[in-house]
Amino acid sequence: MDSRGVVITGLGVVSPIGNDVAEFMESLKSGKPGVRYIPELEELKFSCCIAGVPQDFAQIREKYFTDREASVMTEATAYAAVAALEAWKDAGLEIPNEDSPVDWDTGAIIGTGIGDMETIAQRIVPMVNDKKVRRMGSRIVEQVMNSGASAKVSGLLGLGAQATANSSACSTGTEAVAEAVWKIRAGLAKRMVVGGTEGPSPYTWSGFDAMKVLPRKFNDRPETASRPMSATAAGFVPGAGAGILILEDEQTALARGARIYAKVAGVHVNCGGQRNGGSMTAPNNQGVRRCIHGALQDAGVQAKDVDSISGHLTATFADPIEVQNWAKALGVAPGDFPLINSVKSMTGHCLGAAGAVESIAAALELHHGFLHPSINCEDIHPEIAPFEEKVVRKYTDYPELQCLAKASFGFGDVNSCLVFTKWNA
Repeated sequence: MDSRGVVITGLGVVSPIGNDVAEFMESLKSGKPGVRYIPELEELKFSCCIAGVPQDFAQIREKYFTDREASVMTEATAYAAVAALEAWKDAGLEIPNEDSPVDWDTGAIIGTGIGDMETIAQRIVPMVNDKKVRRMGSRIVEQVMNSGASAKVSGLLGLGAQATANSSACSTGTEAVAEAVWKIRAGLAKRMVVGGTEGPSPYTWSGFDAMKVLPRKFNDRPETASRPMSATAAGFVPGAGAGILILEDEQTALARGARIYAKVAGVHVNCGGQRNGGSMTAPNNQGVRRCIHGALQDAGVQAKDVDSISGHLTATFADPIEVQNWAKALGVAPGDFPLINSVKSMTGHCLGAAGAVESIAAALELHHGFLHPSINCEDIHPEIAPFEEKVVRKYTDYPELQCLAKASFGFGDVNSCLVFTKWNA
């Protein structure tokens, strides 16, 4: 690894609070909730009948793909493809045609948490059981393989450095950014198209409903259901969407005069090993703190330099534990704790896409000098009460914002942390 810097030059998003970056940012600023009642879930006898799902996406998709092209893409792949094309153009890059040469200097890492359960449940299982395998068609495999989104994007953009998918539960999107940073630092790519995507499906969400980790008491008021850091938090709201970032070698970006949103100064990924209290569904606190330490060390940043935290913060029992882990990792008392907020309070939990969507929010905050509110936490959890003054509950202008840390944690006791710093030319 060399010391070359990695910067963010393009952003693209499809989310419950906006299907492009401009709409997404305005929703962040205004604290707009994106969680809605989903009639299908009630029909299927789910206890949780709400979710955060991109709205009116079909209209957006029509701008990019014909009906025939769209028909062979799952929602997860379509989300990622639209977000990637937006990010590519946002970076000031030209969309290539089918006859353009391969871009050997650019690759894609686009992960997903669970993959396309919808196609498996609605098409593959019924057709196999009905002995109609020969009628499934020749495009079925590309629709269900976890690398379907990265493969589609690499084909649209002619990418030759890499086309792969990672999958680490709710840490997926954040980990994809880290892996891309390592790729660029190693000199194996000049540019990477990275992020995560997750489609909306009751088949994906059913297991979480069965685990009783989704909120059951807010079906009649969905906009108030996602409550990170709240005393009345009742579980995470399932969500869907995609977030794509264009990461670029700093010198390459400068040479072409690219607009730079922020620098990815430090990254770290680890696993708690499901020891010392860690399990398939709970974190080893030592692993969490080591991950935060590792990202800060990689960035060359002191704990006192962190201005703000974009938390994982899912509205579960883990929220107070997470805040305490941040405090212990940074070695600070509540009065010196950085400001903290949660994108999930508006979007719900987009699973494999969450870390990427939240990284886009972080880049926008640094570039434009603001912090978005965490909504629905007017009743701070008693174990978080000492940090109450540090919870951002209304839009805040913050032009002096210089350093923002973002972490994600997931099933399997997996952790990833990124340190973003403001680009100061």
